Amino acid sequence: MEKVYYGTEYIIDKLNNDERITDEEALYLLENEDLLTLGRLADLVRRKKHPDNTATFVVDRNINYTNVCVAGCKFCAFQTKRNSPDAYILDFEDIFQKIQELVDWGGTTLLMQGGLNPELRIDFYIQLFREIKKRFPQIQIHSLSASEIFYISKLEGISIKEVLKILQEAGLDSVPGGGAEILSDEVREKISSNKVNTETWLEVHRSAHDLGMKTTATMMFGHVEKPKHIIEHLNHIRTLQDESLKKGKGFFTAFIPWTFQKGGTRLDHLETATTVYYLKVLAVSRIYLDNFNNVQSSHVTQTMKVGPVGLHFGANDLGSTMIEENVVASTGWKVAAPKPEKMADIIRKAGFKPAQRDTYYNIIKYY
Repeated sequence: MEKVYYGTEYIIDKLNNDERITDEEALYLLENEDLLTLGRLADLVRRKKHPDNTATFVVDRNINYTNVCVAGCKFCAFQTKRNSPDAYILDFEDIFQKIQELVDWGGTTLLMQGGLNPELRIDFYIQLFREIKKRFPQIQIHSLSASEIFYISKLEGISIKEVLKILQEAGLDSVPGGGAEILSDEVREKISSNKVNTETWLEVHRSAHDLGMKTTATMMFGHVEKPKHIIEHLNHIRTLQDESLKKGKGFFTAFIPWTFQKGGTRLDHLETATTVYYLKVLAVSRIYLDNFNNVQSSHVTQTMKVGPVGLHFGANDLGSTMIEENVVASTGWKVAAPKPEKMADIIRKAGFKPAQRDTYYNIIKYY
């Protein structure tokens, strides 16, 4: 059998020829290559996909409509029980007020996620989405994780695709990648055993794609996973994107990796990912995900000092202005909320051409 060589020069040749790298080659890079080499290779790929050197951001708001959750994920400090004095379900009027503030910022995207709350049936979401579209027709509803979609399907006794179809008709425009964590059941059993397994997460996104809905793919790492699990995760989403491309378009708009944050979780005893490791994973993701146009750098978990650095390690998007964020913030981690002009200035100072985008990565304006 011919021996496969995973050396960097061999991989560079593949990238220069627009050839796909294998799982083994990606794992080799993650485990063996130095940070600057990975950054150079990832930047090479980014420049091929985005030769105009534009780096984007979106003006959105993350509204957590409830904090009640029965999943019990070990990495989460946000969840609470139904009988807790801190438990809440936001009134519609409170949600509308938050959306109005988003509109006042020039926002376009509404990210709504909450817990798996048994009190909230599908009618809650139907009424909410319809009212949002009626009051704010310009807002794109990019909401509900795969876990929430699956939980609604269990409560209602209908299929995942039927839930998505009903919610799409009510106003749901696209589905975020939340709940992915690491798409390896070996890892999920240890950190989120009561939530969707790998195949169910993929089924939700596949079903959304079948209905013509765009979605995003995410990864939360830096806890119990090993490098091989990260590559397994990337393989799952690259394969599903291949499936969607056969239907005519890539329904995953972007890949967004971020790191686990300590603070009030049952995984606080772990050593979390360093900035160097975050940038390595970001770079390998950009190199491996050849069928994804967009990769996002996370200033939310990495701070606004590191987030722009990620633009030199394969990312072409700096994420969100994050007018509101409660899940990561519940760990005690401070999340920045810069105005659009500030985001543009940060991107410009990092050496890129700043542009505001919408949910689907359409450019709204250049700065």
